Amino acid sequence: MAAPAISIPAPSSKTESYVDNKRKEDIRQANIVAARAVADAVRTSLGPKGMDKMISTANGEVIITNDGATILNKMEVLQPAAKMLVELSKSQDAAAGDGTTTVVVIAGALLKQSLSLLSAGIHPTVISDSLHKATIKAIDVLTAMAVPVELSDRELLIKSASTSLNSKVVSQYSTLLAPLAVDAVLSVVDPAKPDLVDLRDIKIVKKLGGTVDDTEMVRGLVFDKKVCHAAGGPTRVENAKIAVIQFQISPPKTDIEQSIVVSDYTQMDRILKEERNYILGMIKKIRATGCNVLLIQKSILRDAVTDLSLHYLAKAKILVVKDVERDDIEFITKTLNCLPIANIEHFRAEKLGYADLVEEASVGEGKIVKITGIKDMGRTTNVLVRGSNQLVIDEAERSLHDALCVVRCLVNKRFFIAGGGAPEIELARQLGAWAKVLHGMEGYCVRSFAEALEVIPYTLAENAGLNPIAIVTELRNKHAQGEINAGINVRKGQITNILEENVVQPLLVSTSAITLATECVRMILKIDDIVTVR
Repeated sequence: MAAPAISIPAPSSKTESYVDNKRKEDIRQANIVAARAVADAVRTSLGPKGMDKMISTANGEVIITNDGATILNKMEVLQPAAKMLVELSKSQDAAAGDGTTTVVVIAGALLKQSLSLLSAGIHPTVISDSLHKATIKAIDVLTAMAVPVELSDRELLIKSASTSLNSKVVSQYSTLLAPLAVDAVLSVVDPAKPDLVDLRDIKIVKKLGGTVDDTEMVRGLVFDKKVCHAAGGPTRVENAKIAVIQFQISPPKTDIEQSIVVSDYTQMDRILKEERNYILGMIKKIRATGCNVLLIQKSILRDAVTDLSLHYLAKAKILVVKDVERDDIEFITKTLNCLPIANIEHFRAEKLGYADLVEEASVGEGKIVKITGIKDMGRTTNVLVRGSNQLVIDEAERSLHDALCVVRCLVNKRFFIAGGGAPEIELARQLGAWAKVLHGMEGYCVRSFAEALEVIPYTLAENAGLNPIAIVTELRNKHAQGEINAGINVRKGQITNILEENVVQPLLVSTSAITLATECVRMILKIDDIVTVR
């Protein structure tokens, strides 16, 4: 009996290899789930009725805030993809200053839609490219909605700053902080560069005592420290000639660690006499220039001033403020329009700054030094933030920073749009209509992008205790009828024309949020493996 014939398949012209795609899908899914968990953590903080978070740090410090960037910055996130959302919030803070919670919530919604698209079998690259196209279209739609703004329209700038403060812990003080933020930014705008504002030119000084109502803008300089008057020196000087010095008025020390043994009194007297002559020589040179106020940089090498030098400075009627931080020197010299002096030999009258008054003032439980009436003052300003406790002061500073950033955005890009979820719903409507024109998978992805943007009005309604489904449905209808500025009025709990309610935000905040959120999601989608290097 013949053996049965065994058929052997002919070798294929193309080599086929087994590729394990399961691991790639699992990594992608794990990344998306981790990143969405971070977005869900801050989602309840969105909007004027959003919840606050109490953050307890390892060293026992407690922070109460609903600022997205602060919350995420303090969270200990270990998963690499989740860390990208923390960085995303920081990027939004650097680019626009406001919208740090919005950008993370949008990214979370886009990731949720991306997961559905991936499970439907759409390739990550197709989703990524479609998101990029949708972002470009979204920015065009937002720009078409925008209303131009003039810097001379102070009321409008105040409305924008107030909108950013409405969601903060210190929102009841928005009538004070919003005009203060506008005045501070406008005072540092350089006519030569009208589109650029450097927030480092606005220094925020925090002082415990009083209430947030006592917060004020000071045209001049404020130091959160006392005058050195241990030897009975002056605490108030009119017609001040101010020197910023980076050297110490104290006896020199040896460069190496060593001790000097003095065997008899005559040698000790000689050392003390030399020290006295050294300090007197320095003070005579300072006094010869007419200088009567000294701002001394903090020193780590030796004491900036000694009791002996303070005694002689008091006799010379020179007011002394010591321990000025190295980082503040640039701001101080720019404000006083003077030069820092690094050596006693370079002490010249032309390097001094001039002011009408330098005085020590009692504020709350402590004292501050104020310099006002500065001659040829640089384009800088100080804001003295007050509060009854440290938690309130810290949150007031963070809120004021957001308000300053909003006004800076309007100076950089002079357009504003409505708030209250109006731009997101309008984007969802227009992108949904555009998706029908596109062919294939692209249209499917753009429609998902449009649906993801509805998370903002949905969350605003949810956080305000309204019925989110009913509110978002009504909002869609209003926008379909052409009311592009219809938004959620959380105070009245209904849909109104949000522009008439003065709820406005800079165009830059929205465009930046959508661009950065999309970039982050595209990066997460492109990751198909995590490699750990030890």
